[in-house]
Amino acid sequence: MNEQQRQRPKILPRERTAILGSLSAGVVPRIGLHHIQVGRRDEIKAMLADLGRIEEGGAAIRFVIGRFGAGKSFFLNLVRTVALERRMIVAQADITTQRRLHASKGEARSLFSELMRNVATRSRPDGGALSGLVERWVGDVVQKVRQAGGSESDVPAALAELCHPLQELVSGFDFVHVLGQYYKGFLEHDEALQSAALRWLRGEYTTKTEAREELGVRAIIDDTSFYDYLKLFAAFSRIAGYAGLLVCLDELVVLSHRLNNRTARNNNYEAILRIVNDCLQGSAEHLGFIFAATDDCMYDKRRGLFSYEALESRLASNRFATEGLVDLSGPTLELKTLTAEDCFVLLSNVRRIHMSDGAVDYALPDEAIEAYLRSCQERMGAAYFQTPREIVKDFIGLLNILAQNPGASWDELLRGVHTTVGQVRDPAEIDAEGSDDDDGLASFRL
Repeated sequence: MNEQQRQRPKILPRERTAILGSLSAGVVPRIGLHHIQVGRRDEIKAMLADLGRIEEGGAAIRFVIGRFGAGKSFFLNLVRTVALERRMIVAQADITTQRRLHASKGEARSLFSELMRNVATRSRPDGGALSGLVERWVGDVVQKVRQAGGSESDVPAALAELCHPLQELVSGFDFVHVLGQYYKGFLEHDEALQSAALRWLRGEYTTKTEAREELGVRAIIDDTSFYDYLKLFAAFSRIAGYAGLLVCLDELVVLSHRLNNRTARNNNYEAILRIVNDCLQGSAEHLGFIFAATDDCMYDKRRGLFSYEALESRLASNRFATEGLVDLSGPTLELKTLTAEDCFVLLSNVRRIHMSDGAVDYALPDEAIEAYLRSCQERMGAAYFQTPREIVKDFIGLLNILAQNPGASWDELLRGVHTTVGQVRDPAEIDAEGSDDDDGLASFRL
């Protein structure tokens, strides 16, 4: 065993199961990402700088750009893991037509609720950490008051003092009131009141009347206050002892190529513009955003973010970044194509994970990986470097056959394997499915 092998972290059975199960299905695992991460060194360095700004009280925003299968979701989960290790709160969600940044029928509130349901901390990396976060914070305040010689009657004053900075933000008074109601339920062992407070914090109330009856608060989190409450939650994260809030939003392409109404798209782009302005101008504190988008979602002048002139001017890349030169200081972060060496290391890591189970015993030499990559290149062409998802998915299938069929030969399997590019739909085809009420243009293909 060489020095590099000794330094590799041990692969836990839970990590092995999650990694292989996720990759074989074409999705990104939530744990064990450090076992398979390759390349992206410059991009990760840029994201670490963003996390540092959030910790220091600033704000950051990134648009991670790449085609389908290029590794955007993997990159978001990798940054998410790093943020959790740096004691940040991470909220993650996928944008859909029913969960988006701006709407009038509850879609923005649904996105907020999904983010709050997926809130993760270092102790609860799989999400669902909101209730434990609030309960732990309230318990810590109660303990500090008692250690200082106070009684339970002194706790509300201590909570109010700690939360006083929140009242300076939009809707801060209501936020603080709900936290006070949670403590009341905590003190009186009233689980119904505690559940009502958490329900309000997750944005699950649909009427103000119901919230007023159960909590005595006159406002609820709705479509119009979506972003304001994210800023409130970021400020609360600091009071609760965390470094800040990181919001990860995947599938931004839904806004550009699933919303057929131009007004609806522009309203969502206006909401993104507000976030961009706040993060770039320093109006937000301890708050970061990462959006994952495809090339068409970003650069399409008809439906993409660049169709909104104000966003185009802010997100345009550096004009001097040409001929191999890069500038990673702007909000747009384009994922580089993996090199052949990166693909080889990636598959080697997958092989090591697959063989980490003592019950698995087969021989797959390095030349087999090289032969497999040549096969991929012959069948997939340029997409071989651009869509690692399909390469890894088929490779795990090859390893599974070898592990379960001792007499199988890898060279014979490679001659019969059919590695193809995933069926990625052209945005033009998506455009043609529905009418764009306000575009006034017809989509057609020759």
